[in-house]
Order: sequence, then C-alpha cells, then structure tokens
Amino acid sequence: MIVPTKSLYEMAYGNYAVGAYNINNLEQTMGLFRGCIDSKAPFIIQISKGARSYTDKAMLEGIIRAAEDVFPEAVFAVHLDHGDEQTCYDCIDSGFYSSVMIDASHETFEENIAITKRVVERAHAKNISVEAELGMLGGVEEHVAVDEKNAMLTDPDEAKTFVEQSGCDSLAVAIGTSHGAYKFSGGQGLHFNRIEQIKNLLPGFPMVMHGSSSVPQDEVKRINEAGGKLKEGAKGVDENEYLPAAKLGVTKVNIDTDGRLVWTRVHREFFRDKPEEFDLRAPGKIFMAAYAEFIAHKNEMLGSAGTLDDIRAKLSK
Repeated sequence: MIVPTKSLYEMAYGNYAVGAYNINNLEQTMGLFRGCIDSKAPFIIQISKGARSYTDKAMLEGIIRAAEDVFPEAVFAVHLDHGDEQTCYDCIDSGFYSSVMIDASHETFEENIAITKRVVERAHAKNISVEAELGMLGGVEEHVAVDEKNAMLTDPDEAKTFVEQSGCDSLAVAIGTSHGAYKFSGGQGLHFNRIEQIKNLLPGFPMVMHGSSSVPQDEVKRINEAGGKLKEGAKGVDENEYLPAAKLGVTKVNIDTDGRLVWTRVHREFFRDKPEEFDLRAPGKIFMAAYAEFIAHKNEMLGSAGTLDDIRAKLSK
C-alpha cells in the first residue's frame, strides 16, 4: 500500500526512523519488500534521477506496482531522491510519487530557498511532500560530487530560516555523514549536538540523514577476495547511532551504498565459485535473499521493525 510520506513521518517522529532504500531493478525491489515484510517495517522506496534513466522511468514504476500487488501487506511511500527542479515537476505531475526531493544545496542559500519554494508550491497543490537539503555532504551520489574539504555541517539558525521561508516538509541535514563507498578514513561519527540544536529550533520537524550506509568491512573484504579492488578501511555511519539520532528527530535515513555492496559481493563470489554458470537467475535468487536479510537487519537498527501492524491499524482509522 502506497501511503503519503508525511503519514509515515508523523508516526515515526521521535520514536524510530523510516529506512529509505534506493532501487534500480527487480531483484532489489523483491529483496526490499521481502525484508520489510519479514521485519514488519514500513519503508520508503527511493528512485533517483539516475535510476529513472537507467532503463525508463515507467519500468521502475511498473515493477513497484507489481510488488504492491504481490505484497499487499506492505506499507511504503515512493520518493524521488536527489532531483533537480525539472525532474521534481515530472514526478509531481506523474501522480505516482508520495514525495520528491529537490537538491539545490549547491546553490546559494537564497537561491536554494527560491528553487525549493517553487517546487513546494507545485507539490503541495497535489498533496505531495517535499524534502530539501541544506549543508553539503562529502562524497559522490549520482550527479552530486563534493570534496570532503568542502563539506559543511548544516547551520541550525539557517535551517530554521530555510524551513520557514521555503515551506519544505522535511530537511536533509549535514550532520556528519558522507555519500558513497569511500567514506571516512578516521573515526568521525554523527554530530549529535548539531542534531539536537536543529531539533530545538524546529521541534517536531522531520530531519533526513543522507549517506547513512555503514560500509561493512566484511563485505568489502569478501568483494576484494573475489576479485574486487575496493578501498579498505573506509567507514560509514555506525549503525548503533541510527536510533539515538531518530529519537532526536531524524525521521528518514537513506541507505544505498551498503545494498550495492551486497549485490557486488553476491555476484563476484557466485561467478568466482561457479565460473561455468551463465544463468543470471541463479545469483539473482541468492541476492534477493541476501538483500532481504540485509534490509531486515537495517530496519532493526533503525527501530522501525515490528511497527507495521500498528501503522496499518492507524492508517485504517
């Protein structure tokens, strides 16, 4: 059941975070739905600009609609991740999306507000929520690339002004995370003091945490042992920090890189161990099961596992 993103935020705020997972194909979609059903958790499907052009946007929408029929007990929202202004309008007009993200964080503060406000006006006319971004995360995500030296934490006072003037419904904040598989080489963690400062100025307002993969070193090690050449020692977000952040108002947590690592590990190991194989369905089945297990684990760490029955009951009232 596709539901408004706002509804999921209202139930999650201050209690747990909703996992937001990017998909690009059928195997990811099936693993995602199975993992969320197994862990009894709501979730947000994220479709990036790159995913929409990987084949055709209609293909992904068709896969999601089919999954909704296959898993009628699922409760989820559909979200555009890191969209530019025109892509936001296309998604708003499609009638398929629960929410869109306008990423104008690379613009000046004033221009970011102006662009976001335009998207908000179009989206709210169709009861669609808008996520914006303030501050700049380091790393690489789709078309966004920021050197770590240029990354900057979100200023709490600016966040308050931004939300008030733009009218956005949630805000992606830079609080110590980073995009991509090549993350922190040191021991950086989340800046909980910064999260709390933003919460105090924007009580009840949902914050979003991008770049929240943990980059498990076991996955990296196994990929490299199977022929990969990923940099070892990179660190992502400690999973144990998800729930404490959620208690402070981080209501949506984006996780993409870790899922790609699972895909890479499964396929590299499969074809290393079975070089005579050529049927794509064999490793696909292994990946769907592994991805479902991965998703269920992430939902446990986010605190959203086990909430599905209560959410369905509240939505039916």
